[in-house]
Amino acid sequence: MILAVVEDLIFQSKIDSAARAAGALVKTVGPGEVLKDLEKAPAAAVLIDLNHRSGAALDTIRTLKQSPAAASTRIIGYLSHVQAELAAAALAAGCDQVMARSAFVQQLRQILRAYAEPKAHEASQ
Repeated sequence: MILAVVEDLIFQSKIDSAARAAGALVKTVGPGEVLKDLEKAPAAAVLIDLNHRSGAALDTIRTLKQSPAAASTRIIGYLSHVQAELAAAALAAGCDQVMARSAFVQQLRQILRAYAEPKAHEASQ
């Protein structure tokens, strides 16, 4: 499973569409729910909008990096390409990869395929 911390409906729609095309299972969650979900079931990756309106993206990344439940989970953040300071802060907080929104959208299907669970596993859930 892949978790997406996103509230922008346009990006949520893009992620959902790419997930269907990539055969990936993606669940959209809020910043306060992501760790709870990881504690219930592991996720291969967390996609996080670093401009989340809650302002909790960096705290969410720090919390995930400190949790054993997220030890093997890759955190991929995306933001506007002009936000160099936020990108640096996200990396310092523990984000594994930070991407400009445009690159994220262009590579989304490949990212989802890379972290998608095998179809047999998805069918057994």
